[in-house]
Amino acid sequence: MLVYVIEDEENIRELIKFALETYGYEVEPFERAEEALERISERIPDVAIFDIMLPGIDGIEAVKRLRAESATAALPILMLTAKDGEIDKVVGLDCGADDYMTKPFSVLELSARIRALIRRSTVTSSTRITYEGLSVDTDSREVFVNGQQVELTYKEYELLLLLLKNVSKAMSRDEIMDRVWGYDFVGESRTLDIHISSLRQKLGSMGHAIKTVRNVGYKFSGGK
Repeated sequence: MLVYVIEDEENIRELIKFALETYGYEVEPFERAEEALERISERIPDVAIFDIMLPGIDGIEAVKRLRAESATAALPILMLTAKDGEIDKVVGLDCGADDYMTKPFSVLELSARIRALIRRSTVTSSTRITYEGLSVDTDSREVFVNGQQVELTYKEYELLLLLLKNVSKAMSRDEIMDRVWGYDFVGESRTLDIHISSLRQKLGSMGHAIKTVRNVGYKFSGGK
């Protein structure tokens, strides 16, 4: 498995590289986003880690460019930020990142999140799921609302697919986090809410089908 690490601070870059290599991953480090984008055009990794604050093209812009290309639209991306304000997390997720971590971070947790992203990046189903005006092709990972294609991030797609496979079932927040993110998300529950909000917006006329179940979590069902 190949991981690209885009981080301008050499000590952090090398720490991440060393940590992931101990788990058997092939790691290529980059100081600048421009270098990484050029390399990605030659060889697409299994996951990419972008720092937000980079010289030249920043992490936000780099991720936007990757999401705009069909070849990298579903590339699992984790974003690193030295900022801890919720607005910075929202911006990172809105630009297309699937997950984020705030510096300083635990190397063990970082490794767990990377493993979760890679583990869940393989599509195993080859069927089409439809619900009212929503259609999901799980072979191509394409989503359509009333015939119009909707671009989702990797995690948004996984979240939608989970809810669709459990139509009308009220799923707890813990269950959703465990099955979509694949690890303990204690202290980061707002991430789920941010993804739900973004997903509702992107689904447009079908966004109403994602219902909030008070004191439980969420479910997917018809009706307003």
